[in-house]
Amino acid sequence: MQRGTLTYQADGLTMKSELFFEPSSGPRAGVLVYPEAYGLNEHALSRAERLASIGYVALACDLHGQAQVVEDLGAAIGMLNALYADPAKTRARATGGLRALAARSEVDAARIGAIGFCFGGTMALELARSGADIKAVVGFHSGLATAAPKTDAKAIKARILVCIGGDDPFIPLEQRAEFETEMRNAGVDWQMHLYGNTVHSFTNPNAANAKRPNALRYSATADKRSWKSMQDLFSEAFA
Repeated sequence: MQRGTLTYQADGLTMKSELFFEPSSGPRAGVLVYPEAYGLNEHALSRAERLASIGYVALACDLHGQAQVVEDLGAAIGMLNALYADPAKTRARATGGLRALAARSEVDAARIGAIGFCFGGTMALELARSGADIKAVVGFHSGLATAAPKTDAKAIKARILVCIGGDDPFIPLEQRAEFETEMRNAGVDWQMHLYGNTVHSFTNPNAANAKRPNALRYSATADKRSWKSMQDLFSEAFA
């Protein structure tokens, strides 16, 4: 497998993202991987490598600039305040990764998808709401709210899948219901998969490091099921 750093500018920051792909005779579908609030840590890198191993060109995207990883959850969330306040900033960082990936000769620019974890899932959804020409978006335990749900969703071109823990305290029932209304009213091709007995960060084996088991906890079952659902959507969207 080949790996290399892609450096680009986005939202006034120097982003250093990591590209993974297996050598091939021609371009193939690409996938953006947006990380949790911590930034470009091993979780995002391992998922990008895993995508590359099944035939995609995957870009694990920088979140905070200069490939920063912020280990303290409170500090990491604090760094996102400006992005929550202004979705245009989130979209700028997401779009920077899209442009960098689409420019690669290994990638079929007409077949690009995006996945994200926690805030990274929010980034992927905001990229879709920006009207980006992408085929599919998958959000794993991703925030679903946005600033202008009644208008921006109409720009979505991608097929949407969100995979949510049924007991996730950060994504309450009301937020799920508002997201459903947003997608339905805009005529989006969307799915929401809920996993019982599952909270936030269920894809991250290191979720226990936050020491908040009632809010953040790994679930091998939900992780496996949601990854399979992602693969099924990609097979359909990239066909």
